[in-house]
Amino acid sequence: MTMLTRHRLEEMSAEQRGRLTRRSVIPDPSVAERAAQICRRVARHGDRAVAEIAAEVGGGWRRVAPAELDDAVAGLEPTVHRALGAAIAAVREVHAAQIPESSTVVTAPGVSVTRLWEPLRRVGAYVPGGKAAYPSTVIMTVVPAVVAGVPEIVVVSPEGDRGLPPVVAAACRLARATEVWVGGGAQAIAALAYGTETMGPVDKIVGPGNAHVTAAKLAVFGTCAIDLPAGPSEVLVLADGTADPRLVAVDLLCQAEHGPDSPAVLVTTDPTLADRVDAELESLLPSLERADILGKALADHGLAVIADTHHAAVQFADEYAAEHVSILTASAEADVAAIRSAGSVYVGPWAPESAGDYATGANHVLPTGGLARACGPLSVEDFGSWRQVQRIDRQGLEAIASTITALAGAEGLTAHRLAAEIRLDSDMETR
Repeated sequence: MTMLTRHRLEEMSAEQRGRLTRRSVIPDPSVAERAAQICRRVARHGDRAVAEIAAEVGGGWRRVAPAELDDAVAGLEPTVHRALGAAIAAVREVHAAQIPESSTVVTAPGVSVTRLWEPLRRVGAYVPGGKAAYPSTVIMTVVPAVVAGVPEIVVVSPEGDRGLPPVVAAACRLARATEVWVGGGAQAIAALAYGTETMGPVDKIVGPGNAHVTAAKLAVFGTCAIDLPAGPSEVLVLADGTADPRLVAVDLLCQAEHGPDSPAVLVTTDPTLADRVDAELESLLPSLERADILGKALADHGLAVIADTHHAAVQFADEYAAEHVSILTASAEADVAAIRSAGSVYVGPWAPESAGDYATGANHVLPTGGLARACGPLSVEDFGSWRQVQRIDRQGLEAIASTITALAGAEGLTAHRLAAEIRLDSDMETR
């Protein structure tokens, strides 16, 4: 049985290759329009609109009491409690090294430009939920905000069959979120952006979500900032004839189980490897809890791209710009250096993608849909902003005055020129 659709790289037309590599995080325009409508409705009607929309789609909307968070921590199994603590510690350690440093540059005697970084005042973290619980995403979004020094961190997450999963509630408390809400979808994004009668607006929204959440983040961008419009989780495995097909298969499955729209791509120069990986997929799939989701993801978005040369395979992997890239080749370190467009890279047979999702401390909120060409993982810098401070004394203004007046004149902006000239008036200091 063929589980991965085959493509010969050198036989692809430019159009076919472009469809694979120049994809979008929101391929359906109707999703974007629906999300925008929901956001406008919440902006106008606040809490009432959020509650009505939540009821329409079968969800809830409420603020979680601190006692519920404490009870969730108390009810954790010891092994899960320890695992959450270890993950939080690793993420804190990695992200502490990312705190930006301010800098000052003197461009002329008496002229200096300082670049200052400050944490945001209030951020919103969207944590996906519903059919699955993602305490790891709580950690990945909240801990960097804490490290950055953000004083108010609001988590929103959809309820499951029995409300907010206790493990998610516990992660919120342990990671030190300051406010937690049960609710998801575009309406939760809009509530974060615009605020409601009971929820204050945030400066920035971070975190992954489905297509409606992603579209809503784009719809509110401008009212508040966002990290990036992350779409369905995706994985690309670059492998050669030395790779263990079982490891290739399980690395494809590892991210494809997030949803039926998750791409899983094998790129190789060995056609027989694709056949062996297919056999391993067929063997592994029945034993997995999310076999139905995995089956659909592989059927609709599972690909094996066969290249004539290793150079061509690496070039395609870089062009695809996947969220997760696993490298299982004999030349892994050289391939890492060559693949510049990737959200998170896993090198060699001992590096499963799940290690980055849970335990290494690297952030798993990553660019998808090809955005890894220009965007990177969520980081401490995402929870702050830069401002620049310019200090100029009289000597400095005299040194740069000719540049100011010449360029202001060239642009026809006489008030700009006057703002410099009037300061150099010899009588200025006596006024």
